Amino acid sequence: MTAKHEKLDEYGFEIWEENTLPLAYLITFRTFGTWLPGDERGSIKRDGWNRYGHPKYRPNPELERSIRNEMRQPAVVLTKQMRVIVHDSIRSLCIRRELILKAVNIRTNHGHIVLSASQKPERIADALKANATKALREAGLVGPNERVWARGRSRRYLWKPRHVEAAIEYTLYGQGDFVLPQ
Repeated sequence: MTAKHEKLDEYGFEIWEENTLPLAYLITFRTFGTWLPGDERGSIKRDGWNRYGHPKYRPNPELERSIRNEMRQPAVVLTKQMRVIVHDSIRSLCIRRELILKAVNIRTNHGHIVLSASQKPERIADALKANATKALREAGLVGPNERVWARGRSRRYLWKPRHVEAAIEYTLYGQGDFVLPQ
């Protein structure tokens, strides 16, 4: 079923966009140690098979416990103050790099960002994480050798306006009842 605003050709098929870049990206990254392999929610594999429809790690309490015991620092849970700093650092980086920020929501253990850019989302996510870490260190909220973020990030390419709208809706309103502290 197509949305009302989607255009159809003379045969009733959706007209494909000819964009070389997506309209936006949904970028998600997690804090260190808050979602480990073996977690009851499932986890992705890092073996190159992290693709839609491919299997995830099943819940495995022993694996999760083993990895948790090997961690060199506690898991990072962002406080209200830390969340505000991360939020502001993301906004400032987007302004400096002329990225079009559409939505941002920083939670205690992850962040969602919807933005438009002509760069690869992997590089953008890495820059967002680095800038946020720098801001947290400058505020004295994390130590110089403390890891704040888990490795990697999730990125979704949003090719259609309805995908962008859905990602913004999810980012702003699909994360539970929370208003960013002032």
